[in-house]
Amino acid sequence: MEPVYELYIRIQNKLMRNKILNVAHSPDADDIFMYYAINFGWADDKALSFNNIALDIETLNEEALKGTYPISAISFGMYPLISNEYALLKTAMSFGEGYGPKLIKKKNKALKRNFKVALSGKYTTNAMLFRLAYPDARIIYKNFLDIEYSVLNDEVDVGVLIHESILDFDDKLECFDDIYNIWTNLIKEELPLPLGGMAIRRSIPLLQAIKSQKLLIHAINLGINNKNLISNMLHERNLLRIKDKMLKTYLDMYANDNSVEINEIQIESLQKLYDLGYKNNFYSNKINVKDMFLPTEYENLYTDLRKK
Repeated sequence: MEPVYELYIRIQNKLMRNKILNVAHSPDADDIFMYYAINFGWADDKALSFNNIALDIETLNEEALKGTYPISAISFGMYPLISNEYALLKTAMSFGEGYGPKLIKKKNKALKRNFKVALSGKYTTNAMLFRLAYPDARIIYKNFLDIEYSVLNDEVDVGVLIHESILDFDDKLECFDDIYNIWTNLIKEELPLPLGGMAIRRSIPLLQAIKSQKLLIHAINLGINNKNLISNMLHERNLLRIKDKMLKTYLDMYANDNSVEINEIQIESLQKLYDLGYKNNFYSNKINVKDMFLPTEYENLYTDLRKK
């Protein structure tokens, strides 16, 4: 009789053969930059390849709640809501290292406690942290590209800018607070601000999921080590909203060596975020973040068993 572990690996290999997985990510510069190494075919495998899908982050959050995409970018703040269906990947993270989304208003505008604010989505990390800091604010949700205009047009008193918008906004506006400042005040520590990451459906066979993570790590490494080349290729295809010095600044902030593979300080930050959310009733269950990643140690176990 065929040993159970041999049968398992044979089935896994069959499932992986010529598999194409959709990878959904946001259209902001750091995600486009990291994932287009995949689109250019630099990280495909004979048995596994990826197809890119770019959608705004709140749409991705909402689709993750439905389980739409096998691999998807998400806001870290909403992950506990999908933790039964998705595992976290250890790559392609966005953390604010002393910076983050900005709260902007018109210059010299006085704010009431119940000011009206435009946020980029109900499930974003910045929305959760904002609500903790400004519980009396009246919130509406807007596409992130429309938030600056909403403030200029007096539709709202305040807007929370994300992505590239934090680097360049109208001279009539000023930043009076930011999410990183709110974050450190809430946790009483100076830790990186967890913004977004990648999740993979738990229904994907484990060896295939581990292989997918490895390929994504490889792709992101390629992107970060070939910034000028990829930047030029993306500009030629009109895939970026910013360029030149602003692009370099933004990529240095959110597509850097700390984006490739999660480190212990980032894991500590994530745990603080989930503890904060549970304490304030954003989540019904406590999350131990170290248990949420793919158990990659099983790959070595299968390899060792096959050698016996």
